[in-house]
Amino acid sequence: MRRICRYLPLVSLLCVPLASAQSSIDVNIGFGSARDGATGAGIDNLSSPNAFGACSLSVGDPYCQATPSMGNLFMGLGADLMLGKRYGFGFEANFQPAKQDYGPLQYRETFYDFNGIYTPVNEKRVMLKLEGGIGGARTGFSINENECVGTAVCSNYAEPVGTANHFQIHAGVGVELFLTDHWFVRPQYDFRYVPGLTDQFSSTAVSEGTIWLGYNFGSRL
Repeated sequence: MRRICRYLPLVSLLCVPLASAQSSIDVNIGFGSARDGATGAGIDNLSSPNAFGACSLSVGDPYCQATPSMGNLFMGLGADLMLGKRYGFGFEANFQPAKQDYGPLQYRETFYDFNGIYTPVNEKRVMLKLEGGIGGARTGFSINENECVGTAVCSNYAEPVGTANHFQIHAGVGVELFLTDHWFVRPQYDFRYVPGLTDQFSSTAVSEGTIWLGYNFGSRL
């Protein structure tokens, strides 16, 4: 018993910073756009004998359709857990809410990542948020199909034709501006390095800008 009591002052000193540490949770939704260039390649459309095969745009093939660049509207969903005033971790998912044309196909791009967070500035109305982590990128492809029963009933549906999945490394910086004690907006810039993405687009580097709207639960300060 005396041996345990000998260490009680040390235990109490360790507990002081843990007890005083504040934790909070952010949930947020965002809108923005991610950018990557086109490969310059083409895909043969359904009218071609080589449907969905690779083709060259430079030879004047009437069935050859160009692959696109990445862009348009992206939507984001995220949550952060701050374990103190400076450090935390979080999750983000950014995706295209509407499918985009990819030659004769359609596609939807999704990025998701798990991040460590550091906030060198964390004041009542403003927070500078730095984050970095790893995750994945998913490109899902589909084609629109039409089916009719006679001439009276016809339906249009998307038929999945494949997906491409890649590892990614993510870094982001955002400035969180508090409108009230809990509601905030955060303009944020993200950079993603996605090895293998050149199979679908021109570069492994994807830049993204997003405006997040969020709500903070708990105590930040």
